[in-house]
Amino acid sequence: MATRAPERQAAPPPQQPGKRRRFDGRQWRHQVDVKGSPYAYVAPFFLLFCAFGLFPVFYTAWVSLHEWTLLKDDHTFIGLDNFREVVQDEYFWNATFNTLSIGFLSTAPQLLLAIWLAHVLNRPLRAQTFFRVTLLIPNVTSVVAVVVIFGQIFGRDFGLVNWVLSWFGAGEIDWRAGTGTSHIAISTMIMWRWTGYNALILLAAMQAVPRELYEAATIDGASSFTQLRKVTIPMIRPTIIFVVITSTIGAMQIFAEPLLFGAYSLTGGADRQSQTLALYIYENFTRLDFGYASAISWMMFLFIVVIAAVNYFLTSRTKGDLR
Repeated sequence: MATRAPERQAAPPPQQPGKRRRFDGRQWRHQVDVKGSPYAYVAPFFLLFCAFGLFPVFYTAWVSLHEWTLLKDDHTFIGLDNFREVVQDEYFWNATFNTLSIGFLSTAPQLLLAIWLAHVLNRPLRAQTFFRVTLLIPNVTSVVAVVVIFGQIFGRDFGLVNWVLSWFGAGEIDWRAGTGTSHIAISTMIMWRWTGYNALILLAAMQAVPRELYEAATIDGASSFTQLRKVTIPMIRPTIIFVVITSTIGAMQIFAEPLLFGAYSLTGGADRQSQTLALYIYENFTRLDFGYASAISWMMFLFIVVIAAVNYFLTSRTKGDLR
């Protein structure tokens, strides 16, 4: 029985020269919807970011190049004179040292403790949800309440810390008066507030690590600490880099804790022992010297970029493997 050859589909007739193709409005709207909808969805964010993010940054740069104060109507262009004055300002370098000191004392232990807490909560435990929720309680607590409570804990006369230290023969320490003591107290507050938050971020990354890797490590006789060091940390390294960078940026912008702990003073104490860059910027804004305060803001921005880049370089170089 002979089979019938399949019929070929007739080709569309050639378009006559000079005759335009008919406009299809439905197809045009579909193309606009497919290609334009994603941009329309993200447009509100970019509009708000440009209005409240990019514009203040560039406007602050413009103000920093002027002698800009509300005490005068004229804003004289002075170039980089504000930056030269900032470099020679001892109060600026004192605030920079305080910021870096508090940032290091709070960020490094905070990261180690967050990794450990996330590792513990990543193991089978009873009431896992309860323990995970409790990690967020310090973060949602008001910073004013945190400083008031820790101010009592680090009190000179009746503080809990001094009471415990008295068991070992230590005298009464005025935690607010000294540079090192005030940095330790403020760093403790920051660690208490943000360790749980960072632990949850790291825990989310640990949840994505394949369980087969832990099973293989257990069969090979690896302990819990070895699994953390050889399996978990290398697998969540991008998340660790993210936490380090965000913690560094937050540490460089510390404002409320030293302000409230330092007797509600913008100078961070009588000797400026706990004044950070954010406090020093705000102090100059209260003096209505906007040009100088803007120059300090840009110097702090450059510090944040450099320190974040160094942290990224150091953490990205420690490429762990599973061998």
